[in-house]
Amino acid sequence: MGIKIISDNRKARFNYEILENFEVGVVLQGTEVKSLRAGKVHLSDSYATIHKGELYWLNANIAEYSHGNRANHDPLRTRKLLAHAHELRRLIGVVKEKGLALIPLKAYWKNGRVKLDIGIGRGKKLHDKRATQRDREWNRDKQRLIKDQ
Repeated sequence: MGIKIISDNRKARFNYEILENFEVGVVLQGTEVKSLRAGKVHLSDSYATIHKGELYWLNANIAEYSHGNRANHDPLRTRKLLAHAHELRRLIGVVKEKGLALIPLKAYWKNGRVKLDIGIGRGKKLHDKRATQRDREWNRDKQRLIKDQ
């Protein structure tokens, strides 16, 4: 079946220096799954946190399902994330470290299940963001010059 990307958080790599990635599962309600199949999710302001030894996904906006009834889900509800015990222990240690955050990088389908790619990230300063943008522009110009020759 393979992997089909639902949504990609491109802003995260600009705002954070990603140190490590983890793949986790997501506990969803029925109408959330249908809404995800339609690609109606926004990851840009969402983040993950650990509470009482469990991993949660906050501020992820999964739009209400258009054909849902009164049992439709709350778009901004907190969702539980599923990870292996050794990964969870690693994440608990990382979150305690100062300046590191758990940022959702992309949501995708893998073998019929919704997975979330979580990155351990450190926030970039303004000068780091400028350097990233300058490098990106230089690479774009370089490719354009090579193509023209």
